[in-house]
Amino acid sequence: MNDYQISAIGHIQSPYKQKFAIPRQPRLVPQAKAKLVFSADFNREEFVRGLDEFSHIWLLFRFHETADKGYSAMVRPPRLGGNARKGVFATRATFRPNAIGMSAVKLEGIEYLNGQLSLLLSGIDLLDGTPIIDIKPYLPYSDAMSDATAGFADSRPETQMTVEFSPQALAFIAQQSHYPDLHAFITNVLKQDPRPAYKKQQDGTQSYGMTLYDFNINWQVNESHNLVTSIENT
Repeated sequence: MNDYQISAIGHIQSPYKQKFAIPRQPRLVPQAKAKLVFSADFNREEFVRGLDEFSHIWLLFRFHETADKGYSAMVRPPRLGGNARKGVFATRATFRPNAIGMSAVKLEGIEYLNGQLSLLLSGIDLLDGTPIIDIKPYLPYSDAMSDATAGFADSRPETQMTVEFSPQALAFIAQQSHYPDLHAFITNVLKQDPRPAYKKQQDGTQSYGMTLYDFNINWQVNESHNLVTSIENT
C-alpha cells in the first residue's frame, strides 16, 4: 500500500463547536452557515475563479478529531439505532482507514476581505476547524442520479420531534441581530434528534447541552418533545 502526504487547503469556521448535535448528513439543516478559510498557499482568487458559477460544491475533508483513534472494519450506523453492524465502506462513519469525509454543500458566495479568501457556505455538517483537503464543483447532470438506491439509508431521516422555547430562550434569540436564523437553526438541529441511539429508548425527561456559534444551549427532551430551557453566551 502506497503512502501519500496530503496538506489541507483551508479549514472550516463552523457554528458546530462539538461533534454532538452535528447533523449526520449535509443540507439537513439549511440554516447551518459556515466559512471555508483558505490557507496561505491557496489564498489567491485564481484558485476559485469560475467557482461562483456553481450553486453547490463537494468538500473533501479530514475527520481530524477521530483520525488518531484508528479505524474499524465494522461500525454501528446511528441510522440503524446503533444495534446493527455494517462494513465501514458501506457507511459514512468517521472511523475510516484514511479518515476522509465528503459533503455536498451550498455555495452562498466567495469573499475576499482584508486579504483573506473565503467561501461562504450553508447546509454544512462539519465541526469547527475541520481541515479541507479538496473542493470540487457539484455537477447535477452527473452527481444527481435519479435511479440511485441507498440501502438502509434510502430516505431522508425524519423524526416526530417538536421544539418549544422558554421565554428566556426566546428573549435571548430576539436580541441576536447578527444571527437572524438562530431560532430556525436550533429548531432544525433538535428536530434531527442528536441524542445517542440508546438514549432514545429511555423514558422520562432527559437534559442536554450543546454549543452553537458562541452560545450554550440547554434543553430537555420528554418523549418526542424538546424544550429549550436556556441560551447563554459562552
